[in-house]
Amino acid sequence: MTGTPDRPSLRERLRALPVFGADLPGLDVDAAPEEPSTLFVGWLDEAIGAGLPAPHAATLSTADASGRVDARTLILKDVDGDGWVFATRADSPKGVALAQNPNAALTFFWREHGRQVRVRGPVVPLGPEASAADFLARSDYSRATALAGPQSAPLASPDAYRTAWDAALAQVRAQPGLVLDAWASYALEPTSVEFWASSPDGQIRLRYTASTETGAATPHPWTKELLWP
Repeated sequence: MTGTPDRPSLRERLRALPVFGADLPGLDVDAAPEEPSTLFVGWLDEAIGAGLPAPHAATLSTADASGRVDARTLILKDVDGDGWVFATRADSPKGVALAQNPNAALTFFWREHGRQVRVRGPVVPLGPEASAADFLARSDYSRATALAGPQSAPLASPDAYRTAWDAALAQVRAQPGLVLDAWASYALEPTSVEFWASSPDGQIRLRYTASTETGAATPHPWTKELLWP
């Protein structure tokens, strides 16, 4: 958009916006652990401790069988031996895309700390038991939202949604053990985890890459390397 003497253009206004502050924790490469989940959980703990908004929010990027890319923000549920865990309806657009092409990426961004983490690898379903446990751990309101109707399907009106949601909430409260059959927990099993940090001295990128060896566990299942910013 073209600016005027009284109002700069959109490009000018965007370029003038501040991005990060001066007091950033950065990344100590020499102190980085041998495997990425330890560093990730440490960064996440720091974000939680600092009161950063929604520190567990991540962008999930997928591509379907035809290669069409999509992205949306969701909530991380755990990081454990299965990988980076999240949940959704299996019949949602992201669930359908993952069934067609399991390769995906999660991106975390903590602006106040000047940090970003990119996790890439195949996504695997964790099975009915883990999915049911996740669904039952959700609030009544969250379960009602999942039960009210198929995610991303066309909606006739806000009133239609409210009617379906009220009915779903009543059902949840009448049947506390009710589990949505389509609900699924997934784990992204990382093949690559990249940590990016900004500091007054510049930017640092550290990538962990999983070993391609098979069979018995190797003493160093991850390799670390610095990348040009």
